[in-house]
Amino acid sequence: MLPIENPVSELKLAIRQSFSRKQLLSRRSWSLILVLAGVVLLTYVGYSYFSMYHEQQRLAREWEEQQRQAQSTSADASAIPVTHDDGLTRVSIPKISLDAIIVEGTSHKQLKLGPGHVKNTPIPGETGNSVLSAHRDTFFRHIYELTKGDDIIVKRLGRTFTYQVVSKKIVEPDDTSVLAPSTEARLTLITCYPIYYIGPAPKRLIVTAKLVDSNPANKTQLETAAHAATP
Repeated sequence: MLPIENPVSELKLAIRQSFSRKQLLSRRSWSLILVLAGVVLLTYVGYSYFSMYHEQQRLAREWEEQQRQAQSTSADASAIPVTHDDGLTRVSIPKISLDAIIVEGTSHKQLKLGPGHVKNTPIPGETGNSVLSAHRDTFFRHIYELTKGDDIIVKRLGRTFTYQVVSKKIVEPDDTSVLAPSTEARLTLITCYPIYYIGPAPKRLIVTAKLVDSNPANKTQLETAAHAATP
């Protein structure tokens, strides 16, 4: 006599097979979603860095043209102080190999293109507290390595301003004392901290420097022109 199949067993087997197929499809779906999310994220990051690089190259060309124009001015130009105008500013920090053109403002869009000059603070080179801000994962990634005495060089409209780091500290995000006016020429760098923190960083890293030297980049040309004009 042939064995009689158990309908209940067949039903249980069918349910298990169906559940296994659903699990497999679910895992495949999540894997595909994760892969697509990774591709989108990498594309976004790549585009952001490309935009940043392209804009910095454009600004660097414009800055170089302004430098050439400043160096071709007459000897009287040496008496003109730094003023609020459309001149571009270049900041370089030899110790951490930073070289970038500063943008005006600190919005999210602006900080994606370069270090931002905080509005309503003096232009670097002027008397007062000039404040620059940048993201911790781009331009200011390594400013935590700076120590007392390190140079920060600012170039603008044919002039070179050399600052030296005097302090470094960690503050709360709402600490506005770092924006306080100063009676001397100072430069303040701000970025989020910790540098490698995952998610919104809870603190701010502040690097403060003082102006120690200011020279026209075209000093020799200006002196030559002045002597030539002397009767």
